[in-house]
Amino acid sequence: MKQYRSAQGKTVDMSALAAKNEKTRAVGNMKVNARGDTIDANGKIIVPVTQKVGQKYQATVGNRTAQPVKNKTKPTAQSTQPTVAPSELTVEELELDNSYEDDLEVEQIKAKESKK
Repeated sequence: MKQYRSAQGKTVDMSALAAKNEKTRAVGNMKVNARGDTIDANGKIIVPVTQKVGQKYQATVGNRTAQPVKNKTKPTAQSTQPTVAPSELTVEELELDNSYEDDLEVEQIKAKESKK
């Protein structure tokens, strides 16, 4: 960190001060030390800050796409079909639906060729 100059003109190294007092109980009602570890009444560490950060990260990221998923089932062509009857669709929607089916066939052919 940076070295600061106090109002009296003395230099204060904030990183050294933080490192020196990281095991000291923090002022307030959170029951933590200066590092952020949860401590008991005697000052013993109950939950380290690294564990708390890991739990928060897992809760945030969870099982989103950033996490690898094993044995993920691929959606079938039947599940992607629209549930609206073709008689209720407009001409433009029918053209899009037909092009979608063509695109799906092309992707299936590409997938088969890439496996070979």
